[in-house]
Amino acid sequence: MLGLKRIRWPVQIRRRALRQLLLARAIRRRKQLRPVIDRTHMIGKRDILAFVTLRNERVRLPYFLKYYRNLGVDHFLIVDNDSDDGSNSYLASQEDVSLWYTNASYKKSRFGMDWINWLLFRFGHTHWCLTVDPDEFLIYPHWDTRPLHALTSWMQATGSRSVSGMLLDMYPKGAVDGQIYREGQNPFDIARWFDPANYTIQKNRFYQNLWIQGGPRTRTFFADNPLSGPALNKIPLVKWNRRFVYVSSTHMLLPKGLNQVYDEDGGETFSGCLLHAKFLSTFATKSAEELDRKQHYSNSQEYHAYHAGLQSGTQLWCEESREYRDWRQLEELGLISRGNWA
Repeated sequence: MLGLKRIRWPVQIRRRALRQLLLARAIRRRKQLRPVIDRTHMIGKRDILAFVTLRNERVRLPYFLKYYRNLGVDHFLIVDNDSDDGSNSYLASQEDVSLWYTNASYKKSRFGMDWINWLLFRFGHTHWCLTVDPDEFLIYPHWDTRPLHALTSWMQATGSRSVSGMLLDMYPKGAVDGQIYREGQNPFDIARWFDPANYTIQKNRFYQNLWIQGGPRTRTFFADNPLSGPALNKIPLVKWNRRFVYVSSTHMLLPKGLNQVYDEDGGETFSGCLLHAKFLSTFATKSAEELDRKQHYSNSQEYHAYHAGLQSGTQLWCEESREYRDWRQLEELGLISRGNWA
């Protein structure tokens, strides 16, 4: 009987239905956000916007904001998920920040993405939007001389709508907590090392995005089961339209065309990196807090691995580690590409 058969809808219909479902979720979850300070009336027509969800990141915020202001972000739209370390009051005092507060479940909001998708829907339409965590720092070819407005103008001229940036885990030589991270400090004064290789890439057929794993976290914490290691593929910069939606963190979006940030015909497409400053002296406290909260993916399995490794004195540095020099070094290693960006 027809009613007992499982209907296999065409892939494009399934993707469209999922996109509409995620947008509906985001619109419903807007009620969980309470505005602390709303300066969105200051956003200009051509402004580049940054979207962030955070909890207890006060020590990181001065450098994070300074970095992205220098890179060309014009306005920050931030969700504070129940911080108790002064992050809320600090952010509220920043003239280019609009801030929302929630004490709702990070896990039940799809790890904050329902909140971010709502803010993107409400304020991101027609803007170039950068979605990052407070420990992620975007770099790309010529980033030191060509800020985001130059990049997005070029992307617009070439008809590109999204920019990929592989998450590149950075770490110190020696114990993660061996050097104290100070407020306002460049985290890469301490976390200066990275894995130059040791990455795997697969193509996700449903979303058409690349799925990247490997690096120091997989090598150190997930060696027995590399497929359970964290995903490193990110698409953080997008010329937003209210029809768009992030599906899982910034790993992939819908419509699927936004995920096709690579060339399958042997050429190279422009790409950057997100330097990931997770592994600083603040990490032990942060990982213990997240274990207690149990608000992360798969019952915080990733943080269980980190905690166990830190307890046993595990270090991320190894003989194959490279000390970070500049973006040209990453281009030589094939970790970023300038494509046609001369």
